[in-house]
Amino acid sequence: MERAVGRLRVCVYETSREMGAAAAHNVGERLRSLLERQQSVRVVFAAAASQESFLDALAIEQGIDWGRVEVLQLDEYVGLGNDDPRSLSRWLANRVTERLGIGHASYMHGRVESVADECARFEAEVNARPIDLGLIGIGQNGHLAYNDPHVADFSDPRSVKVVEIDGTSRAQAVRDSAFPTLAAVPRQAFTLTMSVLLRIQTLSVVVPGAHKAAAVADTLLGPISPACPASSLRQHTDATLYVDADAFKQAGARLESSEASAPEGTTGLR
Repeated sequence: MERAVGRLRVCVYETSREMGAAAAHNVGERLRSLLERQQSVRVVFAAAASQESFLDALAIEQGIDWGRVEVLQLDEYVGLGNDDPRSLSRWLANRVTERLGIGHASYMHGRVESVADECARFEAEVNARPIDLGLIGIGQNGHLAYNDPHVADFSDPRSVKVVEIDGTSRAQAVRDSAFPTLAAVPRQAFTLTMSVLLRIQTLSVVVPGAHKAAAVADTLLGPISPACPASSLRQHTDATLYVDADAFKQAGARLESSEASAPEGTTGLR
């Protein structure tokens, strides 16, 4: 099933495997098209368990010259080095850059003497050239990257910042088996800001699972507000949300109810 909510294209599939395959096929098409016209392509990848089915399918897409793809990291835990198996840079290296044979990868450095200097360093990399693709997910609290509701700013003047991770996001890291306990989850992270994410040319957003159903419903049907950072996707000029049936369940029920009560000739979507 496919529909539009605001400017956001929403594609719903029965299973996470079908969702991941569809997202990978469309991203593959976009990459092949871009590489026909450009010498290289800049892509932001999320490092998250929610992306596994998508990445598995993307790895078998044919005809992509991964050597001409540059990967940029979305976020990283403060205090974890790039060789730490719990770091998001190591996750990204294992599942994306080394697996696909990426030509160049720009990682954040979580273990540094000065977080301000690291923000400035990575910000310069981010702002060097436009970013063609953002391959991301949505958190249980509606976050994009580590732009949790209490720190999200749709017009943030910065491109990279350090944030305090909220309790919901830290608990999600435990649920995703990234850390054994809540106490083990770092309390701060580097993140690309909302202003960077919203100016990426094309966004592909993959969100599976019933535990994301409330966030998906708020993304599609709540106010466009930092209270649900992902709600901003409804204003992006080229964004697609891929969800499985479990993740879409709450939003689907609310949409059916609003459309049933809408005057003839209108819909509940705006």
